[in-house]
Formats: sequence, C-alpha cells, structure tokens
Amino acid sequence: MSLLRHIPNALTCANLVCGCLGLISLFTNKIEPAYFIWAACVFDFFDGFAARLLNVSSPIGKELDSLADVVSFGVLPALMVYKWMGTNTGLLPYVALLIAVFSALRLAKFNIDTNQSDSFIGVPTPANALFLSALPFLPEAILTFVFSPYILAAIAIAFSLLLVAPLPLFALKFKNFGWQGNQLRFTFLAVAVLLLLIFQAGAIPFIILFYIGVSLVSRLAGVEKK
Repeated sequence: MSLLRHIPNALTCANLVCGCLGLISLFTNKIEPAYFIWAACVFDFFDGFAARLLNVSSPIGKELDSLADVVSFGVLPALMVYKWMGTNTGLLPYVALLIAVFSALRLAKFNIDTNQSDSFIGVPTPANALFLSALPFLPEAILTFVFSPYILAAIAIAFSLLLVAPLPLFALKFKNFGWQGNQLRFTFLAVAVLLLLIFQAGAIPFIILFYIGVSLVSRLAGVEKK
C-alpha cells in the first residue's frame, strides 16, 4: 500500500511532464503541442480517479494537481495562442497571456471553494485547454476565419473570462455507473464520442461548446441540482 499511495501523484507529475514537453514542442515544431495537452488531460483524469479508488487523497496531491494544471492547461495553451497570433501584430498577441493568468485564478479559486466537489463554477481548465488546442483541427473554412489575430484575441478574452465566470457546469464524476442520476453525463459522453468518430479532432471545440450549453440548459431545466 505504501507504493500504491504514490500512484495519484505520479500521474499528476506525468500531467506536468506532458505540459513541459508541449512547451518544448511548441518552439521546436517537432510534434503538435495539442497532443501533449490531450495526454495531460488523460493523466489529469486518472490521477483523481486513482486517488478516489485507493482512498489516498491528500492536501499535497490537491496542490500538486493545480500546479501541474497551470502549466499544461494554462501556460501551454496561452503560448500556443500567442504563437498563432504572430509577431507582426504589435502588442495584440500578449492578450493570449490572459489565458494563463485566469487559469491560475480559476485553479486557486477551485482549491478553496467547497461548492465545487460535484460540479464546477466556471469552465474547468482542462476543458478550456481542450477547446483552444483543437482549434487548428477545425475544417479549413472555419479555420481561416478563426485564425485571424483579432478573432483569436476575442477567443482568448472570452475563454479567459469563462474560466472564472459564475456559470454552473456539471462534472464528469460518476459516483456509480447506473443510469439513474447519470443521465446527463451518459448522454453527453455518447454525443461527444459520436462527434469524435465523425469529425475526429475537429469536433473537440464543438464538444466543449456543447458541454457549456448543455450544462446551462440542464441547470435551468432543473436536471442538475445545485
């Protein structure tokens, strides 16, 4: 058991390593940095899952998780957007750094907010990073529009604010795997998988928008209770 209790933190460290490798790849152009964000998301999911499964959650694990997330889901996507905006648009690319700042604020707030154990207030940093990292995989017609420096700046500002906005969003945390009580989660996952099968990585931004929209509609309809 002494070794098993280190598994969640080891997975969190793997998340951090993915973020660091993504930063390296961003400036070496050897591998698409988005792949490292996606790998970090996998490790981020399983570190919490392992902690609950092994019942070894700890304050240090919670802090380590946030520190890793700042790199993988804050700094890395911020610098990706900065690079996409180019260096010939004056100070505009620096707007992308808001993503890193607001990601840190969101994670700090999450750590002290006891109301976010079963749901989220504001867009989670992994979801935000998934949206941004998948933008290069959009269909060509949409991609040309989105990759205007001014559109990217608007996206950076909007999604930075969504990180700390008082928006109630459901969490993909299953206390059990029965249909009752998990209808919304199973339905969302089914739609997400279907979109991924049809449109592959280009579906990810739409899945994140769908996640935000479904969360808000379900809360208004009373499907997800506070």
